[in-house]
Amino acid sequence: MGSRKVTSSEPLDWQGKHVTVAGLGVSGIPAAKVLHARGANVTVVNDGDDARAREQAAELEALGITVRLGDGATLPEGTELVVTAPGWKPDKPLFAAAREAGLEIWGDVELAWRLRGPDAAPWLAVTGTNGKTTTTQMLASILKAAGLRTAAVGNIGVSLLDAVLGDEQYDVLAVELSSYQLHWAPSLRAHSAAVLNLAPDHLDWHGSMEAYAADKGRIYEGNRVACVYNVADKATEDLVREADVEEGCRAVGFTLGTPGPSQLGVVEGILVDRAFVEDRHKNAQELAEISDVNPPAPHNIANALAAAALARAFGVPARAVRDGLRDFTPDAHRIAHVADVAAVAYIDDSKATNTHAAEASLAAYESIVWIAGGLAKGATFDELVAKSAKRLRGVVLIGQDRALIREALARHAPEVPVVDLDRTDTGAMLAAVQEASRLAVAGDTVLLAPACASMDMFANYNKRGDAFAEAVRELGS
Repeated sequence: MGSRKVTSSEPLDWQGKHVTVAGLGVSGIPAAKVLHARGANVTVVNDGDDARAREQAAELEALGITVRLGDGATLPEGTELVVTAPGWKPDKPLFAAAREAGLEIWGDVELAWRLRGPDAAPWLAVTGTNGKTTTTQMLASILKAAGLRTAAVGNIGVSLLDAVLGDEQYDVLAVELSSYQLHWAPSLRAHSAAVLNLAPDHLDWHGSMEAYAADKGRIYEGNRVACVYNVADKATEDLVREADVEEGCRAVGFTLGTPGPSQLGVVEGILVDRAFVEDRHKNAQELAEISDVNPPAPHNIANALAAAALARAFGVPARAVRDGLRDFTPDAHRIAHVADVAAVAYIDDSKATNTHAAEASLAAYESIVWIAGGLAKGATFDELVAKSAKRLRGVVLIGQDRALIREALARHAPEVPVVDLDRTDTGAMLAAVQEASRLAVAGDTVLLAPACASMDMFANYNKRGDAFAEAVRELGS
């Protein structure tokens, strides 16, 4: 961890500045409107030219914003700054042209950061391959329990531009940031930040694991109080070591084991803090019990510890950590208990869309009938299956890339019975649940943790989880 003093950005004069906004959609449209309202000459460019895009373009053109559909590759003449939607890949020709012209490229997060007022609320920032949303929501719940005005914002549904420029006055913001958003946010400087974990994901976008990790690590740049890392994931600690932070900022670890000094961890079922206490070499502060965490699965306890670390870095009292965790209800399709049928628990973790998330989910139960499969997104499954084999009573495979999981099972768990469902119709999930119920015995858990994306069979992971829950209810009736 290097250190330096960070200064806040100067107010910008947007009047007459030629800004190109790359992409319509949830971040492009608000960015275009905000910049136009500040007097900038805004041109929006968009790859697509469908009915939805034309509708959005008409809305912007009515305000006096120029929109160019069907050409997201060419840099408009006179451009002085590019503001991009986070999903646009860095190798786009538009960005190559911008770099060639010596122009800055900002994402919506960078724009929000630059537009903050002088008395703006500090940001407590969260990233990681898995657990970001849950941890950010837990953090907001803890901050609220401490009586602070806050909101969970960022890559979570609430636009950062809205949070920064709206009428609501906040004391602090709980900010979820994706690797895409961090890539395009060069001057972001959080009060404190956490990287929860690192596993291969979005490598088609970033180009390599090293580039993906480096973008995640940007969240630590310029931190003032704490860089929170996962003791069990050395890659997150390495990112802290490489970070350039403010004088006095500390590395704070979280662990499911007994914490050392400057760590939060678990002792005999109690979440404890040995980082934000006096004489941390001798003292520990009790924060909450494992039973206060919903659900108390190991990876979710890790999420709770990370949220607690960020809250404690902001000076939140121990009681607020406990109360905030008790008040927190996780979003749907994240280790959600659907029902017990014939003494078998049915758990919906449709949000487990990659191998790292599925591994955490499988680790939470002893004897499992696993429903898995979908779009692999380039993933391999040998490590996941090898680590989880001893917990598997049986497996039901669905989706386009299920053969990849079947082959890993043959290599690492050949004795586990596997049902391979070669169908993608609307009744496929009901068939999967029925097959799983046949493999399960009393005391087992039937777990939907697909380790794959859903778009081969479902609109999104929510729809996949809904189909599972509906099938379980039908089974129970």
